[in-house]
Amino acid sequence: MTSAVEEQVQEQHCSTRNNDIDNDVTDTSHTASKPRTHVRTVADLFVECLVNEGVKTMYGIPGEENIPLMEAIARDGRIRFILTRHEQGAGFMAATQAHLTGRPGVCLATLGPGALNLTLPVAQANASTVPLVAICAQGNVTRLYKESHQIVDLVSVFRPLTQWTSMVVEPASVPEMVRKAFSIAQRNRPGATCLILPEDVAEMPAPEDAHPLPLPDPMDFAPTEDTIVRAVDIIRSAKHPIILAGNGVARGHAENRLLELAEQLNVPVATTFEGKGVISDRIPLALGVVGFMRHDYENFAFDEADLIIAVGFSIQQFDPKKINPNDDKTIIHINTFIEDTDAHYSTALNIMGNIDATLKALIAALREHRITFGVSHPKIHELLTDEYDAYLHDDSFPMKPQRIVADTRRAMETDTDIALVDTGALKMWMARLYPTYYSNTCVIDNSLSTMAWTLPGAVSASLEHPGRPVLAVMGDGSFMMNVQEIETAVRVGARIVILVWVDEAYGLIKWKMDIHDGAHEYVDFNNPDVVALGMSFGAKGHLIESADELYPVLRAALRSGSGIDIIACPVDYSENMKLIDKLGEVDFSG
Repeated sequence: MTSAVEEQVQEQHCSTRNNDIDNDVTDTSHTASKPRTHVRTVADLFVECLVNEGVKTMYGIPGEENIPLMEAIARDGRIRFILTRHEQGAGFMAATQAHLTGRPGVCLATLGPGALNLTLPVAQANASTVPLVAICAQGNVTRLYKESHQIVDLVSVFRPLTQWTSMVVEPASVPEMVRKAFSIAQRNRPGATCLILPEDVAEMPAPEDAHPLPLPDPMDFAPTEDTIVRAVDIIRSAKHPIILAGNGVARGHAENRLLELAEQLNVPVATTFEGKGVISDRIPLALGVVGFMRHDYENFAFDEADLIIAVGFSIQQFDPKKINPNDDKTIIHINTFIEDTDAHYSTALNIMGNIDATLKALIAALREHRITFGVSHPKIHELLTDEYDAYLHDDSFPMKPQRIVADTRRAMETDTDIALVDTGALKMWMARLYPTYYSNTCVIDNSLSTMAWTLPGAVSASLEHPGRPVLAVMGDGSFMMNVQEIETAVRVGARIVILVWVDEAYGLIKWKMDIHDGAHEYVDFNNPDVVALGMSFGAKGHLIESADELYPVLRAALRSGSGIDIIACPVDYSENMKLIDKLGEVDFSG
Protein backbone atom coordinates (compact mmCIF):
# COMPACT_ATOMS: atom_id res chain seq x y z
CA MET A 1 0.00 0.00 0.00
CA THR A 2 1.06 3.63 -0.36
CA SER A 3 2.67 5.48 2.50
CA ALA A 4 0.87 8.21 4.42
CA VAL A 5 2.95 10.82 2.59
CA GLU A 6 2.01 9.38 -0.79
CA GLU A 7 -1.66 9.31 0.20
CA GLN A 8 -1.50 12.96 1.23
CA VAL A 9 0.22 13.90 -2.03
CA GLN A 10 -2.40 12.08 -4.04
CA GLU A 11 -5.27 13.62 -2.09
CA GLN A 12 -3.84 17.00 -3.01
CA HIS A 13 -3.52 15.97 -6.69
CA CYS A 14 -7.05 14.60 -6.71
CA SER A 15 -8.44 17.68 -5.01
CA THR A 16 -6.81 19.90 -7.62
CA ARG A 17 -8.01 17.65 -10.42
CA ASN A 18 -11.58 17.57 -9.10
CA ASN A 19 -11.63 21.38 -8.88
CA ASP A 20 -10.38 21.55 -12.46
CA ILE A 21 -13.11 19.17 -13.55
CA ASP A 22 -15.75 21.22 -11.75
CA ASN A 23 -14.49 24.35 -13.46
CA ASP A 24 -14.47 22.57 -16.82
CA VAL A 25 -18.08 21.52 -16.35
CA THR A 26 -19.11 25.07 -15.46
CA ASP A 27 -17.25 26.61 -18.39
CA THR A 28 -18.42 24.14 -21.01
CA SER A 29 -22.06 24.55 -20.04
CA HIS A 30 -21.93 27.88 -21.91
CA THR A 31 -19.91 26.56 -24.87
CA ALA A 32 -21.32 23.09 -25.47
CA SER A 33 -21.03 23.43 -29.23
CA LYS A 34 -17.24 23.98 -29.13
CA PRO A 35 -15.00 20.88 -29.32
CA ARG A 36 -12.96 20.32 -26.19
CA THR A 37 -9.20 20.30 -26.54
CA HIS A 38 -7.59 17.17 -25.18
CA VAL A 39 -5.13 17.77 -22.38
CA ARG A 40 -2.09 15.45 -22.42
CA THR A 41 -2.56 13.12 -19.48
CA VAL A 42 -0.38 10.79 -17.49
CA ALA A 43 -1.90 7.95 -19.52
CA ASP A 44 -0.71 9.64 -22.73
CA LEU A 45 2.77 10.05 -21.26
CA PHE A 46 2.74 6.40 -20.18
CA VAL A 47 1.95 5.30 -23.75
CA GLU A 48 4.66 7.56 -25.16
CA CYS A 49 7.13 5.84 -22.85
CA LEU A 50 5.96 2.38 -23.97
CA VAL A 51 6.44 3.32 -27.61
CA ASN A 52 9.88 4.66 -26.76
CA GLU A 53 10.74 1.22 -25.34
CA GLY A 54 9.88 -0.37 -28.68
CA VAL A 55 6.49 -1.80 -27.69
CA LYS A 56 4.49 -2.62 -30.81
CA THR A 57 1.98 -5.11 -29.39
CA MET A 58 0.17 -5.36 -26.08
CA TYR A 59 -2.10 -8.17 -24.93
CA GLY A 60 -4.85 -7.83 -22.37
CA ILE A 61 -8.39 -7.07 -21.26
CA PRO A 62 -9.65 -3.53 -20.52
CA GLY A 63 -11.48 -2.65 -17.33
CA GLU A 64 -13.14 0.42 -15.96
CA GLU A 65 -10.02 1.59 -14.17
CA ASN A 66 -7.76 1.40 -17.22
CA ILE A 67 -10.12 3.20 -19.61
CA PRO A 68 -7.83 6.28 -19.54
CA LEU A 69 -4.89 4.11 -20.65
CA MET A 70 -6.93 2.36 -23.34
CA GLU A 71 -8.05 5.72 -24.72
CA ALA A 72 -4.43 6.90 -24.74
CA ILE A 73 -3.35 3.80 -26.66
CA ALA A 74 -6.09 4.44 -29.22
CA ARG A 75 -5.15 8.12 -29.55
CA ASP A 76 -1.48 7.32 -30.07
CA GLY A 77 -2.17 4.56 -32.61
CA ARG A 78 1.32 3.02 -32.61
CA ILE A 79 0.65 0.02 -30.35
CA ARG A 80 -1.49 -2.86 -31.54
CA PHE A 81 -3.73 -3.97 -28.71
CA ILE A 82 -4.73 -7.66 -28.82
CA LEU A 83 -7.93 -8.24 -26.86
CA THR A 84 -7.82 -11.69 -25.23
CA ARG A 85 -10.51 -13.78 -23.56
CA HIS A 86 -8.68 -14.20 -20.25
CA GLU A 87 -5.84 -12.32 -18.57
CA GLN A 88 -3.94 -15.60 -18.36
CA GLY A 89 -4.03 -15.81 -22.13
CA ALA A 90 -2.74 -12.24 -22.40
CA GLY A 91 0.21 -12.97 -20.12
CA PHE A 92 1.13 -16.19 -21.91
CA MET A 93 0.99 -14.44 -25.28
CA ALA A 94 3.29 -11.68 -24.04
CA ALA A 95 5.68 -14.16 -22.40
CA THR A 96 5.90 -16.34 -25.51
CA GLN A 97 6.57 -13.33 -27.71
CA ALA A 98 9.35 -12.33 -25.32
CA HIS A 99 10.78 -15.85 -25.26
CA LEU A 100 11.03 -15.96 -29.05
CA THR A 101 12.33 -12.42 -29.56
CA GLY A 102 14.31 -11.63 -26.42
CA ARG A 103 12.42 -8.32 -26.17
CA PRO A 104 10.06 -7.65 -23.26
CA GLY A 105 6.48 -8.71 -23.84
CA VAL A 106 3.76 -6.45 -22.45
CA CYS A 107 0.41 -7.48 -21.00
CA LEU A 108 -2.41 -5.50 -19.42
CA ALA A 109 -5.07 -6.17 -16.80
CA THR A 110 -7.48 -4.12 -14.79
CA LEU A 111 -7.48 -4.00 -11.00
CA GLY A 112 -8.49 -6.72 -8.52
CA PRO A 113 -9.71 -9.90 -10.22
CA GLY A 114 -8.18 -9.02 -13.59
CA ALA A 115 -4.77 -8.41 -12.06
CA LEU A 116 -4.98 -11.60 -9.99
CA ASN A 117 -5.67 -13.58 -13.17
CA LEU A 118 -2.39 -12.24 -14.54
CA THR A 119 -0.23 -13.60 -11.71
CA LEU A 120 0.37 -17.05 -13.24
CA PRO A 121 1.96 -15.98 -16.55
CA VAL A 122 3.92 -13.28 -14.71
CA ALA A 123 5.34 -15.90 -12.35
CA GLN A 124 6.05 -18.21 -15.29
CA ALA A 125 8.02 -15.54 -17.14
CA ASN A 126 10.00 -14.66 -14.05
CA ALA A 127 10.87 -18.29 -13.32
CA SER A 128 11.96 -18.91 -16.92
CA THR A 129 14.07 -15.72 -17.13
CA VAL A 130 11.79 -14.24 -19.80
CA PRO A 131 11.52 -10.42 -19.99
CA LEU A 132 7.93 -9.34 -19.33
CA VAL A 133 6.31 -6.08 -18.26
CA ALA A 134 2.85 -6.40 -16.73
CA ILE A 135 0.66 -3.32 -16.43
CA CYS A 136 -2.25 -3.33 -14.00
CA ALA A 137 -4.87 -0.70 -13.28
CA GLN A 138 -5.78 0.26 -9.74
CA GLY A 139 -8.57 2.19 -8.07
CA ASN A 140 -8.20 5.80 -7.06
CA VAL A 141 -5.33 6.39 -4.66
CA THR A 142 -7.73 8.09 -2.24
CA ARG A 143 -9.38 4.76 -1.40
CA LEU A 144 -6.39 2.40 -1.25
CA TYR A 145 -5.96 2.69 2.49
CA LYS A 146 -9.34 1.10 3.27
CA GLU A 147 -11.51 -1.84 2.30
CA SER A 148 -13.01 -0.81 -1.01
CA HIS A 149 -14.66 -2.34 -4.06
CA GLN A 150 -12.24 -4.58 -6.02
CA ILE A 151 -9.22 -3.16 -4.20
CA VAL A 152 -6.34 -5.60 -3.64
CA ASP A 153 -2.84 -4.63 -2.53
CA LEU A 154 -1.32 -5.36 -5.95
CA VAL A 155 2.18 -4.24 -5.02
CA SER A 156 2.25 -6.91 -2.31
CA VAL A 157 0.72 -9.49 -4.67
CA PHE A 158 3.19 -9.04 -7.53
CA ARG A 159 6.37 -8.20 -5.63
CA PRO A 160 7.34 -11.84 -4.84
CA LEU A 161 6.50 -12.88 -8.42
CA THR A 162 8.63 -10.29 -10.19
CA GLN A 163 12.04 -8.69 -10.29
CA TRP A 164 10.44 -5.35 -9.43
CA THR A 165 6.93 -4.03 -8.83
CA SER A 166 5.83 -0.48 -8.09
CA MET A 167 2.83 1.83 -8.31
CA VAL A 168 2.75 5.20 -10.03
CA VAL A 169 1.78 7.86 -7.49
CA GLU A 170 3.46 10.92 -9.02
CA PRO A 171 2.86 11.99 -12.65
CA ALA A 172 6.41 13.21 -13.15
CA SER A 173 7.80 9.77 -12.21
CA VAL A 174 6.29 7.96 -15.22
CA PRO A 175 9.31 8.21 -17.59
CA GLU A 176 11.67 6.93 -14.91
CA MET A 177 9.36 4.15 -13.78
CA VAL A 178 8.64 2.83 -17.27
CA ARG A 179 12.35 2.94 -18.14
CA LYS A 180 13.16 1.13 -14.90
CA ALA A 181 10.54 -1.57 -15.52
CA PHE A 182 11.95 -2.36 -18.96
CA SER A 183 15.57 -2.06 -17.83
CA ILE A 184 15.11 -4.51 -14.96
CA ALA A 185 13.13 -6.93 -17.13
CA GLN A 186 16.13 -7.17 -19.48
CA ARG A 187 19.02 -7.03 -17.01
CA ASN A 188 21.55 -9.78 -16.31
CA ARG A 189 18.85 -12.08 -14.99
CA PRO A 190 15.82 -11.25 -17.15
CA GLY A 191 12.37 -11.63 -15.70
CA ALA A 192 9.05 -10.00 -15.02
CA THR A 193 8.27 -6.54 -13.72
CA CYS A 194 4.93 -4.96 -12.91
CA LEU A 195 3.72 -1.36 -13.05
CA ILE A 196 0.46 -0.39 -11.37
CA LEU A 197 -1.33 2.72 -12.63
CA PRO A 198 -4.23 4.05 -10.50
CA GLU A 199 -7.15 5.43 -12.47
CA ASP A 200 -7.05 8.92 -10.98
CA VAL A 201 -3.30 9.23 -11.54
CA ALA A 202 -3.74 8.13 -15.17
CA GLU A 203 -6.23 10.95 -15.74
CA MET A 204 -4.06 13.71 -14.26
CA PRO A 205 -2.42 16.24 -16.60
CA ALA A 206 1.09 15.18 -17.56
CA PRO A 207 3.86 17.61 -16.66
CA GLU A 208 4.76 19.61 -19.76
CA ASP A 209 8.45 18.82 -19.38
CA ALA A 210 7.94 15.07 -18.85
CA HIS A 211 9.08 12.98 -21.83
CA PRO A 212 10.38 9.43 -22.42
CA LEU A 213 13.97 8.90 -21.35
CA PRO A 214 16.65 8.03 -23.92
CA LEU A 215 17.50 4.34 -24.11
CA PRO A 216 21.04 3.40 -23.10
CA ASP A 217 23.33 1.35 -25.30
CA PRO A 218 23.27 -2.36 -24.46
CA MET A 219 25.89 -3.37 -21.93
CA ASP A 220 28.02 -6.42 -22.57
CA PHE A 221 30.45 -7.51 -19.94
CA ALA A 222 33.25 -9.98 -20.62
CA PRO A 223 34.99 -12.13 -18.02
CA THR A 224 38.33 -11.09 -16.61
CA GLU A 225 41.48 -12.78 -17.85
CA ASP A 226 42.28 -14.36 -14.49
CA THR A 227 38.79 -15.94 -14.41
CA ILE A 228 39.41 -17.60 -17.76
CA VAL A 229 42.81 -18.81 -16.54
CA ARG A 230 41.13 -20.43 -13.52
CA ALA A 231 38.56 -22.09 -15.78
CA VAL A 232 41.30 -23.52 -18.00
CA ASP A 233 43.16 -24.89 -14.96
CA ILE A 234 40.01 -26.63 -13.71
CA ILE A 235 39.27 -28.11 -17.14
CA ARG A 236 42.88 -29.30 -17.57
CA SER A 237 42.63 -31.32 -14.35
CA ALA A 238 39.42 -33.09 -15.38
CA LYS A 239 39.22 -36.57 -16.85
CA HIS A 240 35.56 -36.86 -17.84
CA PRO A 241 34.04 -33.40 -18.41
CA ILE A 242 30.53 -32.85 -19.72
CA ILE A 243 28.70 -29.69 -20.82
CA LEU A 244 25.22 -28.90 -19.50
CA ALA A 245 23.45 -26.24 -21.60
CA GLY A 246 20.39 -24.32 -20.43
CA ASN A 247 18.10 -21.71 -21.90
CA GLY A 248 20.64 -18.94 -21.25
CA VAL A 249 22.55 -20.12 -24.33
CA ALA A 250 19.63 -19.18 -26.56
CA ARG A 251 19.01 -15.97 -24.66
CA GLY A 252 22.65 -15.00 -25.24
CA HIS A 253 22.65 -16.14 -28.90
CA ALA A 254 25.64 -18.34 -28.06
CA GLU A 255 24.59 -21.54 -29.86
CA ASN A 256 27.45 -21.48 -32.36
CA ARG A 257 29.97 -20.78 -29.64
CA LEU A 258 28.60 -23.65 -27.54
CA LEU A 259 29.15 -26.03 -30.44
CA GLU A 260 32.65 -24.65 -30.95
CA LEU A 261 33.48 -25.28 -27.29
CA ALA A 262 32.15 -28.83 -27.43
CA GLU A 263 34.13 -29.60 -30.56
CA GLN A 264 37.25 -27.90 -29.21
CA LEU A 265 37.15 -30.07 -26.07
CA ASN A 266 35.58 -33.04 -27.85
CA VAL A 267 33.11 -33.57 -24.99
CA PRO A 268 29.35 -34.32 -25.02
CA VAL A 269 26.59 -31.77 -24.46
CA ALA A 270 23.31 -32.43 -22.68
CA THR A 271 20.63 -29.76 -22.51
CA THR A 272 17.83 -28.97 -20.10
CA PHE A 273 14.25 -29.20 -21.34
CA GLU A 274 14.26 -25.40 -21.74
CA GLY A 275 17.62 -25.50 -23.50
CA LYS A 276 16.41 -28.02 -26.07
CA GLY A 277 17.74 -27.11 -29.51
CA VAL A 278 20.71 -24.95 -28.46
CA ILE A 279 22.80 -27.75 -29.93
CA SER A 280 21.43 -29.65 -32.91
CA ASP A 281 20.47 -33.26 -32.34
CA ARG A 282 22.29 -34.02 -35.58
CA ILE A 283 25.62 -33.24 -33.89
CA PRO A 284 27.32 -36.46 -32.65
CA LEU A 285 28.34 -34.73 -29.41
CA ALA A 286 24.68 -33.93 -28.56
CA LEU A 287 23.35 -36.30 -25.89
CA GLY A 288 19.75 -35.09 -25.67
CA VAL A 289 17.93 -33.65 -22.65
CA VAL A 290 18.40 -34.25 -18.95
CA GLY A 291 15.77 -33.56 -16.31
CA PHE A 292 13.36 -36.48 -16.69
CA MET A 293 11.80 -37.63 -13.42
CA ARG A 294 13.77 -40.89 -13.46
CA HIS A 295 17.38 -41.85 -14.25
CA ASP A 296 17.31 -41.49 -18.04
CA TYR A 297 19.96 -42.49 -20.56
CA GLU A 298 21.70 -39.10 -20.43
CA ASN A 299 22.08 -39.36 -16.66
CA PHE A 300 24.65 -42.13 -17.10
CA ALA A 301 26.98 -39.63 -18.77
CA PHE A 302 26.71 -37.40 -15.70
CA ASP A 303 27.35 -40.40 -13.44
CA GLU A 304 30.76 -40.81 -15.08
CA ALA A 305 31.57 -37.10 -15.25
CA ASP A 306 33.95 -35.43 -12.81
CA LEU A 307 33.45 -31.92 -14.23
CA ILE A 308 30.22 -30.20 -15.31
CA ILE A 309 30.60 -27.07 -17.42
CA ALA A 310 27.16 -25.52 -16.96
CA VAL A 311 26.39 -22.89 -19.60
CA GLY A 312 23.22 -20.80 -19.30
CA PHE A 313 21.82 -23.14 -16.64
CA SER A 314 19.65 -22.18 -13.67
CA ILE A 315 18.50 -24.61 -11.02
CA GLN A 316 14.83 -23.77 -11.65
CA GLN A 317 15.13 -25.71 -14.91
CA PHE A 318 15.49 -28.96 -12.96
CA ASP A 319 16.77 -30.21 -9.62
CA PRO A 320 20.59 -30.55 -9.87
CA LYS A 321 20.35 -33.51 -7.51
CA LYS A 322 19.44 -35.52 -10.60
CA ILE A 323 22.96 -35.07 -12.00
CA ASN A 324 25.02 -34.53 -8.85
CA PRO A 325 23.38 -36.60 -6.09
CA ASN A 326 26.50 -36.74 -3.90
CA ASP A 327 27.66 -33.17 -4.60
CA ASP A 328 31.03 -34.58 -5.58
CA LYS A 329 31.39 -33.11 -9.06
CA THR A 330 33.34 -29.99 -9.91
CA ILE A 331 31.08 -27.36 -11.49
CA ILE A 332 31.97 -24.33 -13.60
CA HIS A 333 28.93 -22.06 -13.82
CA ILE A 334 28.78 -19.74 -16.86
CA ASN A 335 25.83 -17.38 -17.01
CA THR A 336 24.85 -13.74 -16.79
CA PHE A 337 23.87 -14.14 -13.14
CA ILE A 338 25.05 -16.05 -10.07
CA GLU A 339 22.99 -19.14 -9.36
CA ASP A 340 21.04 -19.60 -6.15
CA THR A 341 22.40 -21.83 -3.39
CA ASP A 342 21.77 -25.56 -3.68
CA ALA A 343 23.39 -28.43 -1.84
CA HIS A 344 23.83 -30.31 -5.14
CA TYR A 345 25.14 -27.36 -7.14
CA SER A 346 28.29 -26.28 -5.36
CA THR A 347 30.23 -24.28 -7.93
CA ALA A 348 34.02 -24.26 -8.04
CA LEU A 349 33.97 -21.22 -10.34
CA ASN A 350 31.27 -18.71 -11.27
CA ILE A 351 31.86 -16.79 -14.49
CA MET A 352 29.39 -13.93 -14.77
CA GLY A 353 29.28 -12.21 -18.14
CA ASN A 354 28.04 -12.23 -21.69
CA ILE A 355 27.82 -15.94 -22.45
CA ASP A 356 28.97 -15.70 -26.05
CA ALA A 357 31.95 -13.51 -25.09
CA THR A 358 32.82 -15.84 -22.21
CA LEU A 359 32.80 -18.92 -24.42
CA LYS A 360 34.86 -17.13 -27.06
CA ALA A 361 37.55 -16.25 -24.51
CA LEU A 362 37.49 -19.75 -23.02
CA ILE A 363 37.79 -21.41 -26.43
CA ALA A 364 40.79 -19.26 -27.32
CA ALA A 365 42.54 -20.12 -24.06
CA LEU A 366 41.81 -23.83 -24.40
CA ARG A 367 43.10 -23.83 -27.97
CA GLU A 368 46.30 -22.21 -26.82
CA HIS A 369 46.81 -25.02 -24.29
CA ARG A 370 45.66 -27.67 -26.80
CA ILE A 371 43.21 -29.18 -24.34
CA THR A 372 40.98 -31.90 -25.75
CA PHE A 373 39.44 -35.07 -24.36
CA GLY A 374 37.49 -37.47 -26.51
CA VAL A 375 34.68 -38.34 -24.11
CA SER A 376 31.84 -40.07 -25.94
CA HIS A 377 28.72 -42.02 -25.09
CA PRO A 378 27.67 -44.01 -28.16
CA LYS A 379 25.38 -46.25 -26.11
CA ILE A 380 23.19 -43.27 -25.16
CA HIS A 381 22.75 -42.39 -28.83
CA GLU A 382 22.01 -46.02 -29.62
CA LEU A 383 19.34 -46.31 -26.93
CA LEU A 384 17.62 -43.07 -27.94
CA THR A 385 17.71 -43.97 -31.63
CA ASP A 386 16.38 -47.46 -30.97
CA GLU A 387 13.52 -46.12 -28.85
CA TYR A 388 12.58 -43.59 -31.54
CA ASP A 389 12.86 -46.01 -34.46
CA ALA A 390 11.02 -48.87 -32.77
CA TYR A 391 7.67 -47.11 -33.01
CA LEU A 392 7.92 -45.46 -36.42
CA HIS A 393 5.50 -47.97 -37.92
CA ASP A 394 3.56 -48.98 -34.81
CA ASP A 395 -0.07 -49.23 -35.97
CA SER A 396 -1.71 -49.70 -32.57
CA PHE A 397 -4.53 -47.33 -31.67
CA PRO A 398 -4.91 -45.28 -29.55
CA MET A 399 -1.47 -44.25 -30.66
CA LYS A 400 1.70 -44.84 -28.70
CA PRO A 401 3.40 -41.62 -27.50
CA GLN A 402 6.57 -42.56 -29.40
CA ARG A 403 4.67 -42.81 -32.70
CA ILE A 404 2.96 -39.46 -32.11
CA VAL A 405 6.33 -37.81 -31.49
CA ALA A 406 7.86 -39.38 -34.62
CA ASP A 407 4.91 -38.41 -36.84
CA THR A 408 4.95 -34.88 -35.43
CA ARG A 409 8.63 -34.49 -36.32
CA ARG A 410 7.99 -35.83 -39.84
CA ALA A 411 5.09 -33.39 -40.31
CA MET A 412 7.17 -30.44 -39.14
CA GLU A 413 9.05 -30.50 -42.39
CA THR A 414 11.55 -27.69 -41.86
CA ASP A 415 14.04 -27.41 -39.02
CA THR A 416 12.70 -23.98 -38.05
CA ASP A 417 9.02 -24.88 -37.62
CA ILE A 418 7.98 -23.95 -34.07
CA ALA A 419 6.54 -26.46 -31.60
CA LEU A 420 5.29 -25.21 -28.23
CA VAL A 421 5.04 -28.12 -25.80
CA ASP A 422 2.65 -27.91 -22.87
CA THR A 423 3.04 -29.46 -19.43
CA GLY A 424 1.79 -33.02 -18.96
CA ALA A 425 2.84 -36.54 -19.77
CA LEU A 426 3.33 -35.47 -23.38
CA LYS A 427 6.07 -33.05 -22.27
CA MET A 428 8.20 -35.96 -21.08
CA TRP A 429 7.86 -37.78 -24.41
CA MET A 430 8.40 -34.70 -26.56
CA ALA A 431 11.40 -33.51 -24.54
CA ARG A 432 13.08 -36.91 -24.62
CA LEU A 433 12.42 -37.98 -28.20
CA TYR A 434 11.51 -35.01 -30.43
CA PRO A 435 14.60 -34.25 -32.57
CA THR A 436 15.37 -30.53 -32.44
CA TYR A 437 17.91 -28.66 -34.53
CA TYR A 438 17.62 -24.98 -33.58
CA SER A 439 16.91 -23.12 -30.35
CA ASN A 440 13.38 -21.84 -29.78
CA THR A 441 11.91 -24.38 -32.20
CA CYS A 442 10.78 -26.74 -29.43
CA VAL A 443 9.79 -24.48 -26.54
CA ILE A 444 9.12 -26.10 -23.16
CA ASP A 445 8.35 -24.49 -19.81
CA ASN A 446 10.15 -26.58 -17.23
CA SER A 447 10.80 -23.90 -14.60
CA LEU A 448 7.31 -23.17 -13.33
CA SER A 449 5.94 -25.98 -15.54
CA THR A 450 2.71 -24.14 -16.23
CA MET A 451 -0.24 -25.84 -17.87
CA ALA A 452 -2.24 -24.31 -20.73
CA TRP A 453 0.29 -21.72 -21.92
CA THR A 454 0.86 -23.12 -25.41
CA LEU A 455 -2.50 -22.30 -27.01
CA PRO A 456 -2.30 -18.56 -26.26
CA GLY A 457 1.47 -18.73 -26.75
CA ALA A 458 0.96 -20.05 -30.26
CA VAL A 459 -1.16 -17.00 -31.08
CA SER A 460 1.65 -14.55 -30.34
CA ALA A 461 4.23 -16.86 -31.96
CA SER A 462 2.16 -16.78 -35.15
CA LEU A 463 1.81 -13.00 -35.07
CA GLU A 464 5.55 -12.62 -34.46
CA HIS A 465 6.47 -15.09 -37.23
CA PRO A 466 3.73 -14.86 -39.88
CA GLY A 467 3.95 -17.62 -42.43
CA ARG A 468 6.04 -19.86 -40.20
CA PRO A 469 4.25 -23.06 -39.08
CA VAL A 470 3.41 -22.96 -35.35
CA LEU A 471 2.22 -26.05 -33.49
CA ALA A 472 0.82 -26.12 -29.95
CA VAL A 473 1.18 -29.63 -28.48
CA MET A 474 -1.24 -30.05 -25.57
CA GLY A 475 -2.90 -32.62 -23.40
CA ASP A 476 -6.68 -32.55 -23.15
CA GLY A 477 -6.38 -31.32 -19.55
CA SER A 478 -4.37 -28.23 -20.48
CA PHE A 479 -6.39 -27.67 -23.68
CA MET A 480 -9.58 -27.07 -21.70
CA MET A 481 -7.89 -24.57 -19.36
CA ASN A 482 -7.43 -21.86 -22.01
CA VAL A 483 -9.60 -23.12 -24.85
CA GLN A 484 -11.34 -19.72 -25.08
CA GLU A 485 -8.27 -18.22 -26.75
CA ILE A 486 -9.16 -20.08 -29.95
CA GLU A 487 -11.62 -17.23 -30.49
CA THR A 488 -8.76 -14.75 -30.11
CA ALA A 489 -6.66 -16.70 -32.59
CA VAL A 490 -9.45 -16.70 -35.17
CA ARG A 491 -10.27 -13.03 -34.66
CA VAL A 492 -6.70 -11.73 -35.02
CA GLY A 493 -5.92 -13.95 -38.00
CA ALA A 494 -3.32 -16.17 -36.35
CA ARG A 495 -2.18 -19.29 -38.20
CA ILE A 496 -1.73 -22.14 -35.74
CA VAL A 497 -2.26 -25.87 -35.38
CA ILE A 498 -3.25 -27.36 -32.01
CA LEU A 499 -2.49 -31.05 -31.53
CA VAL A 500 -4.37 -32.42 -28.52
CA TRP A 501 -3.20 -35.72 -27.01
CA VAL A 502 -6.47 -37.19 -25.71
CA ASP A 503 -6.48 -39.58 -22.75
CA GLU A 504 -9.27 -38.06 -20.59
CA ALA A 505 -7.02 -37.68 -17.57
CA TYR A 506 -4.35 -35.53 -16.02
CA GLY A 507 -1.80 -37.91 -17.48
CA LEU A 508 1.40 -36.71 -15.81
CA ILE A 509 -0.10 -36.82 -12.31
CA LYS A 510 -1.56 -40.24 -13.06
CA TRP A 511 1.93 -41.36 -14.17
CA LYS A 512 3.54 -40.07 -10.98
CA MET A 513 0.84 -41.67 -8.83
CA ASP A 514 1.47 -44.99 -10.55
CA ILE A 515 5.19 -44.65 -9.86
CA HIS A 516 4.55 -43.70 -6.24
CA ASP A 517 2.07 -46.36 -5.23
CA GLY A 518 1.17 -48.45 -8.27
CA ALA A 519 -2.29 -46.89 -8.46
CA HIS A 520 -3.99 -43.57 -9.15
CA GLU A 521 -7.13 -41.74 -8.17
CA TYR A 522 -8.99 -38.46 -8.81
CA VAL A 523 -7.26 -37.78 -12.13
CA ASP A 524 -9.78 -39.00 -14.73
CA PHE A 525 -12.40 -36.82 -16.40
CA ASN A 526 -14.73 -36.64 -19.42
CA ASN A 527 -14.12 -34.41 -22.42
CA PRO A 528 -16.50 -32.49 -24.63
CA ASP A 529 -16.29 -33.17 -28.34
CA VAL A 530 -12.89 -31.52 -28.87
CA VAL A 531 -13.33 -31.26 -32.63
CA ALA A 532 -16.83 -29.80 -32.46
CA LEU A 533 -15.73 -27.40 -29.74
CA GLY A 534 -12.89 -26.12 -31.88
CA MET A 535 -15.16 -25.76 -34.88
CA SER A 536 -17.68 -23.77 -32.81
CA PHE A 537 -14.98 -21.10 -32.45
CA GLY A 538 -14.40 -21.01 -36.20
CA ALA A 539 -11.47 -23.44 -36.32
CA LYS A 540 -11.14 -26.52 -38.51
CA GLY A 541 -11.44 -29.77 -36.58
CA HIS A 542 -9.91 -33.19 -37.18
CA LEU A 543 -10.33 -36.42 -35.21
CA ILE A 544 -7.63 -39.06 -35.65
CA GLU A 545 -9.19 -42.52 -35.82
CA SER A 546 -6.24 -44.68 -36.86
CA ALA A 547 -2.47 -44.50 -36.50
CA ASP A 548 -1.86 -43.86 -40.20
CA GLU A 549 -4.04 -40.72 -40.19
CA LEU A 550 -2.02 -38.44 -37.92
CA TYR A 551 0.95 -37.69 -40.17
CA PRO A 552 -1.00 -36.69 -43.32
CA VAL A 553 -3.60 -34.70 -41.37
CA LEU A 554 -0.97 -32.88 -39.34
CA ARG A 555 1.24 -32.21 -42.35
CA ALA A 556 -1.66 -30.81 -44.37
CA ALA A 557 -2.77 -28.61 -41.49
CA LEU A 558 0.72 -27.20 -40.95
CA ARG A 559 1.07 -26.38 -44.66
CA SER A 560 -2.45 -25.09 -45.35
CA GLY A 561 -1.41 -21.48 -44.79
CA SER A 562 -4.59 -20.15 -43.21
CA GLY A 563 -6.92 -20.54 -40.26
CA ILE A 564 -6.79 -22.54 -37.05
CA ASP A 565 -6.67 -26.34 -37.01
CA ILE A 566 -7.55 -28.50 -34.00
CA ILE A 567 -6.40 -32.13 -34.17
CA ALA A 568 -7.60 -34.55 -31.49
CA CYS A 569 -5.41 -37.66 -31.26
CA PRO A 570 -6.15 -40.45 -28.75
CA VAL A 571 -2.99 -41.62 -26.96
CA ASP A 572 -2.15 -44.85 -25.13
CA TYR A 573 -0.24 -43.88 -21.99
CA SER A 574 0.32 -47.47 -20.88
CA GLU A 575 3.77 -46.80 -22.34
CA ASN A 576 4.55 -44.52 -19.40
CA MET A 577 5.17 -47.26 -16.86
CA LYS A 578 6.84 -49.46 -19.47
CA LEU A 579 9.41 -46.69 -19.91
CA ILE A 580 10.01 -46.50 -16.15
CA ASP A 581 10.55 -50.26 -16.02
CA LYS A 582 12.87 -50.12 -19.03
CA LEU A 583 15.00 -47.34 -17.56
CA GLY A 584 15.31 -49.29 -14.34
CA GLU A 585 16.86 -52.17 -16.27
CA VAL A 586 19.44 -50.17 -18.26
CA ASP A 587 22.98 -51.23 -17.41
CA PHE A 588 25.97 -49.12 -18.46
CA SER A 589 28.52 -51.02 -16.41
CA GLY A 590 29.71 -53.00 -19.41
